Amino acid sequence: MKRREFITLLGGAAAMWPLAARAQQASIPVVALLSSGRLPESLIGIFRQGLADQGYVEGRNVVIDYRHGDNQYERLAGLATEFARRQVAVIAALNSPPALAARAATTTIPIVFMIPDDPVKLGLAVSLSRPGGNATGVSFLLGDLGPKQLGLLRVPHAKRIGLMVNPHNANFEASKTEVVMAASAIGVDLKVVEASDSREIEMAFAALVDNRVDALVVGPDSMFFNRRVQITTLAACHVLPAIYNAYDYAEAGGLMSYGTSLPEAFRQTGVYAGRIIKGEKPADLPVVQSAKFVFAINLPTARALGLNVPPTLLARADEVIE
Repeated sequence: MKRREFITLLGGAAAMWPLAARAQQASIPVVALLSSGRLPESLIGIFRQGLADQGYVEGRNVVIDYRHGDNQYERLAGLATEFARRQVAVIAALNSPPALAARAATTTIPIVFMIPDDPVKLGLAVSLSRPGGNATGVSFLLGDLGPKQLGLLRVPHAKRIGLMVNPHNANFEASKTEVVMAASAIGVDLKVVEASDSREIEMAFAALVDNRVDALVVGPDSMFFNRRVQITTLAACHVLPAIYNAYDYAEAGGLMSYGTSLPEAFRQTGVYAGRIIKGEKPADLPVVQSAKFVFAINLPTARALGLNVPPTLLARADEVIE
């Protein structure tokens, strides 16, 4: 081979390398991760583990593109539309507003949701056993836990209890109704306060104090979850016993929490995303109903509030923070 021919061949091969690299990169599936607000890295890591259980490892054979709405629900539609335009392999929608935004953006790209609501009532699935469309996932019905939380919040002589909800949450009316009915059944006066940002949380606590509530139930909401340090700190400052829906609140200093195991829900969402990348159809994958619930009590917080936790209640706790 002549020198000029060899240089031409070498130059042609070199020019092909970037094209081959781009083609290889294009073949790697992209998982779009969409949430209302910023999620703890630990939970995203558990989602990654669920994907890895199905053989998909970020940086090796799958790309995870994570976006969140910074607790501004109106931003979710644009983010979901962008994912749909890019034709990602699957959209993992973490909470009801992202799931509804994803479903509005596409009826063809598979969606794996993780929501605290009934997906049939939200129009995300035809049925739990056979979703029938392009969406399936995990449902843990946090809105139905309000009455249970109210029963666990055994504060002596409590006659007036507060309920804090986010009016921008798709499920806030249903969860509020459940707690109102449960409070009425046990003869407790319920004071409902609304908050949709950090400033309104402060105003809500001021209203609770003005109304002399004896305890507080914090409704399920991603904005509340992201503001859990602020909320638990305000509850402590106002000496207000409160119950929450995720262990992370108790870990942050909240008195007690009762709700689904978020790590298990995130893992299962990752597993379903991996199964869909492998070729399974959302329509054929039944909605997983979370069956693992965690009841946690923070004893230092109880002592700071001057409460004696009954031994019977301690015995029922899955986690006791000493």
